[in-house]
Amino acid sequence: MTDKFDHLIERAEQLIARIESVLPQPLSAPDWTAAVAWRYRKRSSGHGTLEPVRHVALMRLQDLQEIDGQKEKIERNTRQFVDGRTANNVLLTGARGTGKSSLIKACLHAFAPQGLRLIEVDKADLTDLPDIVEVVSGRPEKFIVFCDDLSFEDGEPGYKALKSILDGSIAAATPNVLIYATSNRRHLLPEYMRENLSYTHTDDGEVHPGEGVEEKISLSERFGLWVSFYPFSQDEYLTIVAQWLAALGVDAAAIEAARPQALVWALERGSRSGRVAYQFARDFAGRHGG
Repeated sequence: MTDKFDHLIERAEQLIARIESVLPQPLSAPDWTAAVAWRYRKRSSGHGTLEPVRHVALMRLQDLQEIDGQKEKIERNTRQFVDGRTANNVLLTGARGTGKSSLIKACLHAFAPQGLRLIEVDKADLTDLPDIVEVVSGRPEKFIVFCDDLSFEDGEPGYKALKSILDGSIAAATPNVLIYATSNRRHLLPEYMRENLSYTHTDDGEVHPGEGVEEKISLSERFGLWVSFYPFSQDEYLTIVAQWLAALGVDAAAIEAARPQALVWALERGSRSGRVAYQFARDFAGRHGG
């Protein structure tokens, strides 16, 4: 009888252990000395973890050309944050490949020695941001929560979660955490022609947007700093190409000779973005022994 009872207890303990293994667990702190950047990942079991990014892309502020105004704003805001002064959450919007994400990576490279750290979070996991903030709130470092290529379709849960985080929640007030997000959509949500019909005109000539438009604007307005990026002109594109070629060790004569090829490269891709310029420079430098 005792053996049967002991066996039953053992089976019950095994069952409990298996159940606990699939239940969501509190987010645990990683080894903060392992890296300066982390990715938040949620497993199929529901467990969230902070994984170190051991090889962060080396991007320097001086490498980014033709976006001096945007660079000045982001660098200033980040410096204020690292120095313990007031700073804003940032929304970077505009044309693809113009340096939005690269600028954030360059700021991490510039300010990591002063204690800046970065945590990349996918929009699907934004509902877990309070757990992330709780883990880092007691740390001496400053953390940028980075949401890349952020956009929402109507009804996505991360939309309302982000609104709460940015304005009025306890997590948003944590002094060592800011949110930096990039998006191709200025208001983060798709905009439809039918929404123009919701505007109303008052007797005094004022124009008032409808509720749907107000809802879209309300999220982006929660970011204290907006920074817009625009498509590059041909001359700006060639300047960026020349900068990347020089950084890759190509000599001045070869850089000048590469200009027609760089224009053809951009034409074939239908874009004169900084990303296209970087891709051409890597191809050209590789073909010419740079």
